[in-house]
Amino acid sequence: MGRSLFSSTFIPPRFPQLPKPSLPFNRSIRPFSPTFPPYSRRIHGFPIPSKPLCAKAVLSESPNPKTYPKIGADSVGPIPLSQLIQVVELAANTGAQVVMEAVNKPRNVTYKGLTDLVTDTDEMSETAILEVVRKNFGDHLILGEEGGFIGDTSSDYLWCIDPLDGTTNFAHCYPSFAVSVGVLFRGKPAAAAVSRVCGGAFCNGQKIHASQTDLVEQSLLVTGFGYEHDDAWATNIDLFKEFTDVSRGVRRLGAAAVDMCHVALGIVEAYWEYRLKPWDMAAGVLMIVEEAGGTVSCMDGGKFCVFDRSVLVSNGALHSKLLERIGPATGKLKEKGIDFSLWYKPENYHTDF
Repeated sequence: MGRSLFSSTFIPPRFPQLPKPSLPFNRSIRPFSPTFPPYSRRIHGFPIPSKPLCAKAVLSESPNPKTYPKIGADSVGPIPLSQLIQVVELAANTGAQVVMEAVNKPRNVTYKGLTDLVTDTDEMSETAILEVVRKNFGDHLILGEEGGFIGDTSSDYLWCIDPLDGTTNFAHCYPSFAVSVGVLFRGKPAAAAVSRVCGGAFCNGQKIHASQTDLVEQSLLVTGFGYEHDDAWATNIDLFKEFTDVSRGVRRLGAAAVDMCHVALGIVEAYWEYRLKPWDMAAGVLMIVEEAGGTVSCMDGGKFCVFDRSVLVSNGALHSKLLERIGPATGKLKEKGIDFSLWYKPENYHTDF
C-alpha cells in the first residue's frame, strides 16, 4: 500500500579541508573536486541529469523464488496517500537543501561517542524537516536521530527522520550521504523519501526493479558496521570475509538509505547490517527495496519491522542463499544472549504487529 520516492540533488562539490574537531582526529583529508560532464550520463539504463529530480518507485514484476512477509502498511489510515507522499517528499528535499548548502562550507564536527560524529548540518537539517512535518501534521509522533521523540505517542503515525544519513562520509568529504524520511502507520512504513546529495538521479519516472542475479558468485554485496566493536560487530566482520571470498565483492559505504536504494536499482544485489535504528531504515526498506521487487527480513530470516535490530535486504532471488550463512551466524549471537528485541519503539505507540 505504501509508496516511496527517490530524489537526488546533483551538484559539483568542492569540499574544503575538514576542520579540527573537539577530539583528536588525525585522518588526512584531501579536497574532493570531481568534474561532472554537463550532459546526462546513464547507469543501468537510467539517465542522470545535472538537476534535481524525483521519481516514484513502482511495484516490480520480477519474481521472487520464495515469499517473505511484506513490511509495507496495508492501509495508510485516514490521511490520503497522496498527501503523505507530498509531505514526505517536501520534508526530505527541504533537509537535502540544507545539506546541499553546507557541502562546500567548513564543518563544525562534534562527537556523540568516541567515533560517532555529528555536525551542525545534521541538526539544521533536522530542524528544517521538523518544521515541515509539524506544519502539516502537528499531532503526529516524530522520531529524529538528533532530537529523539517529539509529539503524542498515542498517534497512529510515526515519522522517522535521519537528517543526514552518512554523517561520517559528509564530514570526510566522501560523496555518499542522503536525507531519509519515512512515515509509519501503526508501525508499518506508509510513505517514504530518500533525497541523495552529491550524486545522480536514477529513476526519472521509469519503473525500477532489483537485479535478477541468483548466484552469489555473480553478486556485488554491501554491508555496514556500527560504532560498538562488540560480538555483533565481530560476527559481521566474519560475514564480510566469508562473502568477500565467494562473491564479486562486499562494499561498505556508510549510508544505509543509499545502500538500500542501490539494491532497488539493481546496482548491488543485497545489503545487511546489525543494529540500525528506525530512522536508518524506515524509508529505505519500503522504498525501494520492497517497492522495486526486492525482499526484506531480519538477519535470522524472521519477519522484519523497523524497530528490529537487524536487517537483510536483497533482490529476492538471492535472499535464501544469503540466509544460509547470515542466519546461523545471527542465531549464534542470540544463543549468546545478545539482545535482538525491538528498540526505539514508543511504549504507547500502537502497531499492527
